[in-house]
Amino acid sequence: MLVSVNVEHTAFFAGLRAIVVDEVHAFAGDDRGWHLLAVLERLTTVAGRPIQRIGLSATVGNPDELLGWLQGSGRGDRPGTVVAPGVTGAVELPPPGDIELDYVGSVDNAATVIATLHRGEKRLVFCDSRQLVEELGAALRAREVTTFLSHASLSLDERRRAEVAFAEARDCVIVSTSTLELGIDVGDLDRVVQINAPSSVAAFLQRLGRTGRRPGTIRNCLFLALRENELLHAAALLTLWGRGYVEPVVAPPEPRHIVAQQVLALCLQEHRVGSRLWARAWNGLPPFDHRAEPIVRHLVDEGFLDRDGELLFVGPEAERRFGHRHFMGMTAVFTAPPQFTVLEGRREIGRTDPALLTEKVDGPRLLLLGGRSWRVTWTDWKRRRCFVEPADSGGRARWQTAAIGGTRFALARAAREVLLGTDPPVRLTQRTQRVLAELRDDRRGSVHPAGTVVARRGTDVRWWTWAGFRANATLVSTLSGLTDEKQSFDDVSIRLRTDLDRELWRSGTAGAAERLCLPEVDERALAGLKFNEALPHRLAVATLAARLADLDGATTVLHEPVRVVVGND
Repeated sequence: MLVSVNVEHTAFFAGLRAIVVDEVHAFAGDDRGWHLLAVLERLTTVAGRPIQRIGLSATVGNPDELLGWLQGSGRGDRPGTVVAPGVTGAVELPPPGDIELDYVGSVDNAATVIATLHRGEKRLVFCDSRQLVEELGAALRAREVTTFLSHASLSLDERRRAEVAFAEARDCVIVSTSTLELGIDVGDLDRVVQINAPSSVAAFLQRLGRTGRRPGTIRNCLFLALRENELLHAAALLTLWGRGYVEPVVAPPEPRHIVAQQVLALCLQEHRVGSRLWARAWNGLPPFDHRAEPIVRHLVDEGFLDRDGELLFVGPEAERRFGHRHFMGMTAVFTAPPQFTVLEGRREIGRTDPALLTEKVDGPRLLLLGGRSWRVTWTDWKRRRCFVEPADSGGRARWQTAAIGGTRFALARAAREVLLGTDPPVRLTQRTQRVLAELRDDRRGSVHPAGTVVARRGTDVRWWTWAGFRANATLVSTLSGLTDEKQSFDDVSIRLRTDLDRELWRSGTAGAAERLCLPEVDERALAGLKFNEALPHRLAVATLAARLADLDGATTVLHEPVRVVVGND
C-alpha cells in the first residue's frame, strides 16, 4: 500500500499503533527480514509515532538477538522484552518426542512404508523439493492411498482444496514441501513423516510441532532416508536436536540490493523526495542511512532515478525494468525462475518448468503435477501456458532452484561426529544401524576426532574439513594456491593440487586465518539477486560474496590440527 497511488498514506496509517509479525524467525534469516525492517521504519515515519512491534515464534535459538533485530532503529533506545511463558531454565535433553530414523533407499520403498504404517491415521509427509512431493504423491496414489499434495507450484485453488479435504479426512496422507510448515491449520494430525531431512533443526522443530497437540499424545516424527548421504544428514540433524541446539537466526549481510529497492519504493510512495532528505524515512536504520549514498548516486547516474533540482523521482530505467503491472515486482525481494501455467481446460492445475516442455521426448509429452500424470496437448509459448489432459502414468516433474545451498558448519561437524561413532538419541531401525555401520567403515579415512584430514589416494588429494559449504568456499578462495585448478569443493571436503607436499602446505596455510578472502562469485549467480541491476556490478558481486562466506567456520578449520592419510589408512 505504501507504493500505491490510490492510497493516501498519512490518513490510512494514522491510527497504526502496533504490528504483529507471525513466525518472525522465517523473516529475519533472509532478505524478507531486511525488507520488513525497512517497511516498518517507513510506516513509523508515515504514522508519526513509534509503533509497537510484536514478533511471534516457537523455534528461535537466539531470542535476545532477534528481539534487538526487530527493534530496528530503536535498538538500545526503546524497551524490549522476550516473553516465553512456561519456559524455565531447566531443559530436558534429549527433548521429548517419539522419533525414529529409518533407511528405505527409494521413493517407492518410502511409499510402501507410508502406505503400510499407521493406517487409519492422518499423516503429514514433508519433502524438501517439489519434484519429490510429486513423485511420492504419485507413488502413494498408485498404492490406493488417499493422498493430497501441497507445494508452491500448485495453483492456489489446488492447494486450498487439498488442505480443506485433508483437514476433514481421517485415513489419508498429505505430502508437502515447507508450505505446510508454518501457520496453516491442517486439522487433527496424528503423524509427521520426514523424507530425508530438513536443512535445519529449526525447520524440524516446526514440523515436529504439528503433532502432539491433543491431550495424551506426544510429538512424533518418522524419518525415511532415500540415500546414504541423506541418512547421514538426518542422523547429524537429530544429534544436534538431541542436545537442544537450534540455529541462531542471523540476517544476511550486506543487503545493498534491498537498499536500492527501498530508495525506489520511497520515491514511488512520495512521488518526489529531497536528495538530502531521503535517509530520514528509515530513521537512521543501517544500511538505509548515509551509507546508502553511493547506491543513490548510481541510481541517478544510470537513470533509475531522475532529478529536478534537489528532488529525486522514479526515472525511465526503473520504469523499464520494474514498472510492469504498476511496479508489482518492487513489492517482493526474491526471484522465481520462469514457469509455464498448466491448464486442464479452464482449470489451472499449477506451474511447471519450461525445460519439460522443450526437451526432446519420444512419444507424447507427459507432465507430473498434483500427483497425477498429464499429456500436453498444446503449448501457448507467447502467454507461457500449456494445456493438458489426464494420462494414466509416466509423467515427469522438475523445477529449477536458484538458491545458494549447502550444509552449515554445525550440521557438517555433527555428521563427522556420527561417522566417528555418535548415534542420535532416537530409535534407529536395523536397516539404519546397518547402513550407518557401512558408512563409518567406508569413510573412516576421512574423519579424525582431533582435527581435519588430508587424504591422498592415487592422484586425488582431498582435505576433509567437515566445515559446510560456505566455510569451504571461503577456504578455497583464501588458499587458492593449494587447491586444484578447478577449485572443486563441497560441504565436507576440498580437492587439493596433486603435487601437494608438507612444505607447500605449511607455507600456503601460514597466517591464512588472518588473511581470509571472500569466495569467488559465478556471474550467473547474480540472476538470483533481485534488483542487482540497480547496483554497480562490483557491489552486486560483493554482496553475493559476503553471503557465500563463513569466516568463523573457516577460521576454526585453519586453527585445527591436520592429519595426513595416504592410501587406505
